[in-house]
Amino acid sequence: MESKHVHEQIAAMRQSFFNEEVLNENFSQLEQLEGKDNPNFVEEVFTMYLRDSIAFLETIEEAMKTIPIDSTKMDSILHQLKGSSASVGANKVLKEVNKTRQVLGKGNLERTKASILELRKEYDNFKAKLEPYFQI
Repeated sequence: MESKHVHEQIAAMRQSFFNEEVLNENFSQLEQLEGKDNPNFVEEVFTMYLRDSIAFLETIEEAMKTIPIDSTKMDSILHQLKGSSASVGANKVLKEVNKTRQVLGKGNLERTKASILELRKEYDNFKAKLEPYFQI
């Protein structure tokens, strides 16, 4: 009985991620790659994503402290974060990365800083939502 309740809880959490557009269909595609031979595939991919993306964000935040800002380097890192976020289905993070890249491309330093803060906030929200899902 307890197992059924846990499965229902997991299914409800998963559905809420899609309803809130936290995740997109790429997450479902990852789930399809999981099987008997690799039962923790999605969790392993997300562990790598979270590790790599926090490093990208920290590098971006450090780069914002340099004068002049190396916008080419920042865009390159944002591009990597964009690809990683897209591949795992981190929908809202991906949208914020795209917004940040657009603002960076326009050369407005203050708006870029604000956009990076929003990106970090969205990433932190994403991480806070997904970590309990994988712990269950």
